[in-house]
Amino acid sequence: MKKILPLTQSLRGTIEIPGDKSISHRSIILSSLGDSPVEVTNFLAGADCLSTVACMRALGAKIERADDKILITGNGLHGLHEPENILDAGNSGTTLRLLMGLLAPQKFLATFTGDDSLRRRPMARVIKPLTQMGASIVGRNVNRNLPITIMPVERLRGITYQMPVASAQVKSAILLAGLYAQDATTIIEPAPSRDHTEKMLAAFGARLERSDNAITIFPADKLTAPASISVPGDISSAAYWLVLATILDGSDVTIKNVGVNETRTGIIDVLKSMGATIELVNERTSGGERSADLKVMASRLRGVEFGGDMIPRLIDEIPALAVAAAFAEGTTIIHDVKELRVKETDRLAAIVEEFNKISPATFEATNDSLIIHGGHEKISADCKTRADHRMAMSLSIFGAAAQGVTIDDADCVRISYPNFFDSLNVA
Repeated sequence: MKKILPLTQSLRGTIEIPGDKSISHRSIILSSLGDSPVEVTNFLAGADCLSTVACMRALGAKIERADDKILITGNGLHGLHEPENILDAGNSGTTLRLLMGLLAPQKFLATFTGDDSLRRRPMARVIKPLTQMGASIVGRNVNRNLPITIMPVERLRGITYQMPVASAQVKSAILLAGLYAQDATTIIEPAPSRDHTEKMLAAFGARLERSDNAITIFPADKLTAPASISVPGDISSAAYWLVLATILDGSDVTIKNVGVNETRTGIIDVLKSMGATIELVNERTSGGERSADLKVMASRLRGVEFGGDMIPRLIDEIPALAVAAAFAEGTTIIHDVKELRVKETDRLAAIVEEFNKISPATFEATNDSLIIHGGHEKISADCKTRADHRMAMSLSIFGAAAQGVTIDDADCVRISYPNFFDSLNVA
């Protein structure tokens, strides 16, 4: 149990956030496929990314870690080997889905497991396109839950795959498999999802082409690794401070070195449409990824309505955004969010049940929409995180901005933001 007290003062000064989780995962995977050492700085040493490190080590990569710096020495694009044991993805859907794509074309057998939460998450939507490419993947049941075994194959074929739902993880799995295919593979997205995999593949010399919402990857004989990768700060981690500074009177904060890839900045766009004062300063680019310092000031918010193409750009930030909407004037309606039901927990149900304990009669949901009625009374409450790191941090900033909250599982923040509570305590 952890008790979060109401903040008695505004947020001031600067905040440093951890490295981007998505880019940290991908930096380990792709660096392991190169044939020269890569130094990764500002690596997020959270539990999810460390699951990727452990799996890539088991597949033959040499990975040395010191604080937030990682040195990876791979064995080339075709240098992976069969793991001696079952690969454990822990709680990390990114680890599992991306490595399913990477291992689907290999000539050896690999079996994945994970924690209780990951074992409940269906993998059929990743297995479907990989199977169409010729992969042989066996799951536990019709939903293809873990454990999953990937059988050896000779060669995958390239396909054109129309994705039913925008998903960066599924897209990335197909792209990684496409590196090893006989011919080109094309993915057509219903809306653009985060493109970190495409950007990093290009930085490693892979050939990709984009036309509107279609991405084509061509088979590769080798990847040429850069000498270093600097991981920008994670905008998903910045989201909690963007929201808290916006709703706390008198706040004026600069969040340093935040990745502002345009496929990830939906949280900024929506907060601005609600009336938030957010400015991007000191913009720069490294390794194809844009970053900036975010200057945010307290603002009066109003309810908005959005969905569609915006959702893939902020799906992980919706719990934090729901906190902002609870402090806004009027009603906020977020459409097309059924993807929240297959995250670490059913986040849509969790938001309604747990957030209503802090602000009764504020949150409601349909199968695919979240409705937030702003301006209701806030009270102190005991809430359950459901072992979901984003729920834990969103509940914490909600309580800090309101009348306090007690959460049952604070340790789950180690997944993406190990020092979150240290930062909150000094806010």
